[in-house]
Amino acid sequence: MTALASYRRITIKIGSALLVDKAGKLRAEWLAQLAQDVASLKGEGKEIVIVSSGAIALGRGLLGLSALTLTLEQSQAAASAGQIALSQAWAEALGKHGIVTGQILITPNITEERRYFLNARTTIRTLLGLGAIPIINENDSVATAEIRYGDNDRLSARVATMIEADLLVLLSDIDGLYTAPPAKDPNATHIPVVERITAEIESMAGGAASHLSRGGMTTKVEAGKIATLAGTAMIIAKGTEAHPLARLNTGGLHTLFKAATSRAQSRKRWIMGTLSVAGTLQLDAGAVRALRQGKSLLPVGVTKITGDFERSDTIAILDDTGREIARGLSSFDSADARLVMGKNSDRMGELLGVGNRSEMVHRDNLVMIGIDEEALV
Repeated sequence: MTALASYRRITIKIGSALLVDKAGKLRAEWLAQLAQDVASLKGEGKEIVIVSSGAIALGRGLLGLSALTLTLEQSQAAASAGQIALSQAWAEALGKHGIVTGQILITPNITEERRYFLNARTTIRTLLGLGAIPIINENDSVATAEIRYGDNDRLSARVATMIEADLLVLLSDIDGLYTAPPAKDPNATHIPVVERITAEIESMAGGAASHLSRGGMTTKVEAGKIATLAGTAMIIAKGTEAHPLARLNTGGLHTLFKAATSRAQSRKRWIMGTLSVAGTLQLDAGAVRALRQGKSLLPVGVTKITGDFERSDTIAILDDTGREIARGLSSFDSADARLVMGKNSDRMGELLGVGNRSEMVHRDNLVMIGIDEEALV
């Protein structure tokens, strides 16, 4: 079976260094070959979503700016000019195969706030239903260093989980995960399949290497955690050569990160993919056991709270050693959470007034990390 045969809805992430050369020019021939690959997959009945970097790199070339000395304002201006060029390039390349494209620019609040998340998902699904291919990028023309995804690897993972993609393909300048960065360690060996992302797998990731990349293997593994926990498989494959998807599909070297055995519910998939948390709750051993039995988190089991958060914010849940074991939506703001921490549920009315929840995090708003959710039902 070919690498992509069993997947129907596929998100493909394209890095800047694949689309744009060092002079800031579009690699038009490479893009034409990729478009042919995408058209072939679409002809097989697959739905394709593309997360494409390249706006800043293209805009920099158009505006005559140096890649080494870009200020924030120049990066935003370059993105503004480059987004038009990037959208046009994709429309022309795929248009030659009779494929319509739709551009969607995303900022972090769109995937991190539930209401915007659902609206974006509806738009993407509608485009797919109409036979179009959405072309997605971070809206770098308004993003700042403090408010941004920081890399399109994690953005692509959030998009993939948003639309319930079966597979995320990260096309890169390397053909997968190695036991160590191969540029630094000649004895590094390729890993064809990752069953589950562990601390050992994370330690194998290195830093960014290409002239335009902000990511590197570390962010790819982080993207893998987001995708696989939500039931989306991920492949890292080399994209620098001609027809990268065709090569992948006919045996090209790659690393497959297997998806979790069960696909989480939409709400839990969104919780798992949250890029940042507003605070943490640390638990005693009894509370950890209760969560692993599928129960809600009660205030009595919470021993420590960090961060300032509002009700319904995403928080990380830690065991008594400080390791993250779950993620969920808090039923209280941080002030009320600290007030009821360590207290029995029968005191909720006395401390917070009648009508408040007795759970710190309800099981419906909680996702265990590394545990099959269906086993808890």
